[in-house]
Amino acid sequence: MSDPLLQPYDLKHLRLKNRLMITSHEPAYPEDGMPKDRYRAYHVERARAGVALTMTAGSASVSRDSPPVFNNILAWKDEVVGWMRKIADDCHDHDCAVMIQLTHLGRRTRWDKADWLPVVSSSHDREASHKAFPKKAEDWDIRRIVTDYADAAERMKAAGLDGIELQAYGHLLDQFWSPATNDLDDAYGGTLENRMRLSMDVLGAIRERVGDDFLVGIRYVADEDMAGGITKEEGIDISRRLKASGLVDFLNVIRGHIDTDAGLTDVIPVQGMRANPHLDFAGEIRAATQFPTFHAAKIQDVATARHAIASGKLDMVGMTRAHMADPHIVAKILRGEEERIRPCVGANYCLDRIYQGGMALCLHNPATGRELEQPHIVPKAGAPRRIVIVGAGPAGLEAARVAAERGHEVIVHEAANDPGGQVRLTAQTPRRAEMIQLIQWRFQECNRMGVTFHFNSFADLDTVRADSPAVVIIATGGLPHTEVLQAGNPLVVSAWDILSGDATPGENVLIYDDAGDYAGLQAAEKIAATGAGVEIVTRDRTLAPEVMAMSLTPSMRALQQHDVTFTLTWKLDAVRQDGNTLLATLGSDYGGVTRERRVDQVVVNHGTRPLDDLYFDLRDDSTNLGEVDYEALVAGDPQQALHNPGGAYQLFRIGDAVAARNTHAAIYDALRLCKVL
Repeated sequence: MSDPLLQPYDLKHLRLKNRLMITSHEPAYPEDGMPKDRYRAYHVERARAGVALTMTAGSASVSRDSPPVFNNILAWKDEVVGWMRKIADDCHDHDCAVMIQLTHLGRRTRWDKADWLPVVSSSHDREASHKAFPKKAEDWDIRRIVTDYADAAERMKAAGLDGIELQAYGHLLDQFWSPATNDLDDAYGGTLENRMRLSMDVLGAIRERVGDDFLVGIRYVADEDMAGGITKEEGIDISRRLKASGLVDFLNVIRGHIDTDAGLTDVIPVQGMRANPHLDFAGEIRAATQFPTFHAAKIQDVATARHAIASGKLDMVGMTRAHMADPHIVAKILRGEEERIRPCVGANYCLDRIYQGGMALCLHNPATGRELEQPHIVPKAGAPRRIVIVGAGPAGLEAARVAAERGHEVIVHEAANDPGGQVRLTAQTPRRAEMIQLIQWRFQECNRMGVTFHFNSFADLDTVRADSPAVVIIATGGLPHTEVLQAGNPLVVSAWDILSGDATPGENVLIYDDAGDYAGLQAAEKIAATGAGVEIVTRDRTLAPEVMAMSLTPSMRALQQHDVTFTLTWKLDAVRQDGNTLLATLGSDYGGVTRERRVDQVVVNHGTRPLDDLYFDLRDDSTNLGEVDYEALVAGDPQQALHNPGGAYQLFRIGDAVAARNTHAAIYDALRLCKVL
């Protein structure tokens, strides 16, 4: 085959069948620190679909005093060997190589996790993200940690893995490398040779344990891109030293620093940020070292990945979040179906969730992380039925797609001119334009399978009855709810009014964000861009908690360019007209205090209320009277509630037509309901 991505690659003694890999990442699926069935199913799904190399963990902890701040693999426990062997064996059955990333977190953790041991690093400086003040490493710390690395590597070889990768960006090894985080005055501080001594000690100890027939690589920062840190020139020097050591078999290149939310987001860019921003830099490292070079950072599409290989910038290209969105990328390339690849939209729901203590989930693909319960390929139904869906937002389109995959006849009614629902409104903000791909991909798939769409169709009871459905699914979404004040509700506009253009931005605006989601921030960006003064008020202790850390970064960068004030822990109680202005009264959940603001516009973001009139109109004629058997839903069994034997159809509602949640919830509703219809 002539496709550069499908060419094999020989990494020392290991032949990789193509050039696509999943780089090390931690989806936070372990149980008790072990990669059990859920973890294995996630990697095996992607191995089965044809990826050449999957790297587990991001990163697995090698030492007891390196407690994960989210749910990582504990590589310092002997128990890990058996679980990793199962992953390796199952992936090897599909000719997919398996590696794991090992690390000591250094200061990038907390002292009050796990065993409450002191955090250790090469200085006392606190990392902004995790806020623990470390002790300076002593000689016995270094001896212990070197041994811990070697022990962990030996466990991974015993588990039958093809190799390991050490993590050296933001963690202990490169904390020693960086002048910004190493102020030691012994053999491990000062010169670059001294600052790299710990890494060389670790690599040497690992090689003694695992020998030459086990691959050892390093994912490392070659330019911290911050004042006082590792420069590009020093990074190239580090790269050459790593190659010259003879102790590593590949370089996996990172650019940037991860000690702040903003820095982490530049390393792993999210929606609205430039795609593949560090690819050319990784190519420079490969050119400078002439050594096997891997890289991943927002390489979302096959064309870019193909260019990375064809141009000689990389030897293996990582499409990690892309494989979370669609585990079958390689299979679709092989079948000539690239246009059917479910695109990663950069929403970063995966990483943002793990940094808040949840497991990684994909906004676009609710089967990711749920491979034990939800199908990536929907099975056919025993007998086709006619299914009528009202609403062509993300929930309705997913319901239509899954039902069509089952082989059913599907009819969709949508009141608007186009599919999309709330996502179409969201995508009007330029940095969130990628969101429309959630809709485009599903609409394309539905058209491919022959789903019938009726647009500008404001479906009512008679419309639905005329279709003679066996199943009716209401996916009509919701409308913004702003009536949250003690007085003055008619004087406010919604965030949707601003985004849609139904309300013109004022010049001095108060935004009351009581939902904490994207709509409030997007309205603030649109208003602030006009030059208006904006104050965002929230009763929460943090700004926009539903948006989460990394996804908040582009928005904060946009807002801080303008006259925007953030006011936390206050709520909006009332608004009254005062001449040509509005007086807004702020209250507090913490006590009987008030403040006033004089503005010319008040915007309220308080989520949505279900648009559910049609659902209730249809209930009496349904066999189940709208009931959902939650036990069956969670177990993956068909819905069989029967309260009205003479009814004409089963009736369900999904997404925001039930209650205000998020896009992932809407799509997940549709998948788990429709996969067994």
